This record gives sequence, C-alpha cells and structure tokens, in this order.
Amino acid sequence: MHKITADWVCPVSSEPLENAVVITDDTGKILAIEARELHDPASLEIYHGILVPGFVNTHCHLELSHMKGKVDTGTGLIPFITGVVTQRNASAEIIADAIEKAEQEMLEGGIVALGDISNAPDTFATKAKGRMRYHTFLELFDFLQDASAEKTFLDGLAVYEQLELATGSARAFVPHAPYSVSKSLFEKINAFNPGSEITVSIHNQETPPEMALFLEKRGAFLDFYGKFGISLDLFDATGQASIYYALTHMNPANRTIFVHNTLSSRADIEAAQAWSPHTFWATCPNANLYIENRLPDYSAFLDTQARVTIGTDSLTSNWQLSVLEEMKTIARYQSYVPFTTLLRWATLNGAQALGFEDTLGSMEVGKTPGIVLIQGVSPDWKLGGEATAKRLI
Repeated sequence: MHKITADWVCPVSSEPLENAVVITDDTGKILAIEARELHDPASLEIYHGILVPGFVNTHCHLELSHMKGKVDTGTGLIPFITGVVTQRNASAEIIADAIEKAEQEMLEGGIVALGDISNAPDTFATKAKGRMRYHTFLELFDFLQDASAEKTFLDGLAVYEQLELATGSARAFVPHAPYSVSKSLFEKINAFNPGSEITVSIHNQETPPEMALFLEKRGAFLDFYGKFGISLDLFDATGQASIYYALTHMNPANRTIFVHNTLSSRADIEAAQAWSPHTFWATCPNANLYIENRLPDYSAFLDTQARVTIGTDSLTSNWQLSVLEEMKTIARYQSYVPFTTLLRWATLNGAQALGFEDTLGSMEVGKTPGIVLIQGVSPDWKLGGEATAKRLI
C-alpha cells in the first residue's frame, strides 16, 4: 500500500484538493483519496507540488525515433515529409534501440498510454511487453490513387496481423491524411474496422499547401507528387477545406482524433463536432513549431468546447517526447489556456479519445492511472518554464 500526498491533488475528474492523500495498493490501483489530517504523517510519502494522473500521449510515431535531429526545423511540412521518406532507412538494431530508449523516456516522464502511428512492425516487440497501454494506428496511404487502394490495403493487412496486443491495448486501421488517401482506400478502412467503439486518427489541416490542394487544386503538393511520379489528373478539388473531404469519407460512429489542426477554424471545428459527437483534437505544439513554425489558435477550441488532447509527434519532429513540455509550450505562447484545462487535455481527454478511460486519465477509486508529481506551478496556477514532472507510480 502507498499513501502519497502533496500540496495539491488534481483528480481531473473533480476539483483540485489541497493536502489530500492518494491511497493505492501495490499495483497502483486507487483505493481512496482522503484528507491528510486523517493519517499519521509517518505513514505518508510527502511531496511539494501537485499530484496528477499519468499523462496520455495521443499522437506519436514511435517507429521514427532513430531519426532524431536528422530533418531540419522550420522547412514546412512537404520538405519535412521528403526528409523522412529519404532518410528513414536504418539497421533493425538501430531502430529497435531507439524505440526502446524513446519508450523509456516517455515512461520516466509520466506517460502511461500512447496513441502510436505504425507503418511497419518495428515497434511491435516493444509494445508486446505491455509497459504502457498502446492504441496502435496502422496507417495507410495511397497518394489519392484509387487504383492502388487494394494493394495498399493488403500490404497494410500483412503488418496489422503481426501485432500481438498486450493486455489493455488496441489497434485499428487509419487513414494518413486527406491529401494522401483515396475514396477507395477510405472505404476499405471503414469496411475492415468495427463499426463503432474504436478510435481512428487522421492528420488534419497541418499546412497551407494542403488547403490549396483541396480548395483550388494548386500549390506545393502538386510538385511534391510529381517528383515521385504520382499523377493527380483524376483528383478534383472539392472547393472546401481538406477536413470536409475527411468528414465525407470517415465513419462518424468511431471515436476520431484529428491531429495537428494548425489551420483549423472555429467553423471547421463546429462542422466536425456536428458530424460526430465522438470527435477529438490532438495538438502537438512542439512538432508544429519544429515543422511549420506555427501553432493552432487554441481560443477556437476553447470557444467550441472541443475535446483537445496532447501528442508529442516523433523524435524526428520534436526535441523530446514529453507531454509536460507540450503543455509548457502552449502555456508559453497562448497563456490564456488555464493550467487545469491543459491538465485535462493531457490526461482524461486523451484517455477518453483512446478508449482507455476505464483505467486511466483521472484519479478515481478503482482506476490505475499512474501518479505524476508536477513541480514548478506558481501559486496562481501558472505553468512555468522550469516546471518538472516525475512519475511516482
């Protein structure tokens, strides 16, 4: 049994508690949350700071961990993608070692669950160990070529079938992005996945060329595809933002995580939330700065009561894999977002998005959410640049 207390306990599902004690069994399951004065101080683990549930990282590319520092910052998405495609290859030993180290970094930083993009089986051995809950998104793309959809799907299925799920983990096929998935491939993904009660994700509205492609069939994506010998002759601009193409072809019965959303407007957010009550929005602010030198307008998400979650993207597009660092970046550049809101984005919203709220996301009796100590939050609940996170359970 553990009795852990700090200046504040933030259950997330309820209001913060001052000088409370979180009582767990040896597996980390929460047995009770009680007032400190009810306990002998000698029986307590006492900390200064704030106790919070473990973090949920809803968007990562763990398989790209070996590419840290290989792709330049600030180039924009298309040069970034080109860098990933041309520099991705490495030995199996290098890739596996980087994946193990990246997972350990996340565990030590308080992350207890990961929504992870996979194009290959490189992460599967690590995931099978079950050190955190994983929702693996087996990502498919055919570069808008309907004729390639069948082969793309079958190649993906060969990867999908290699994944052995650890207890509590999940998997699904997902489309990469509106600019890279044909109508036929969307149909195959929808037909294969369960009709409801699963989570899918899609990269969304990350760069201006994506908008230009769908609005007017112009811009840098035409040149990008041309360099790889891919024709867009059969693609017609929709005259709408790219998210509307996704909404037309995805299943509203599924939990859907739209990822990045740096160009999403209030109208786009409202349209997606009218399309489905199971809509979530993953923000990866450090990756957005790394690649595009821009951030979403978080006020639009607050104004629409959108369920935002936090991701780290990959070590190819980030300097570290820390949910706290993502929270700090938002607090630094758009400080009107309250700390308690950021905390919900980093925990309970993420658990709900991945379908893991049965055990994770909040401190409630019966859950095993992990316990993280955050230090460096000011008395007026501002998240400072020197804040730290340490996993206790």
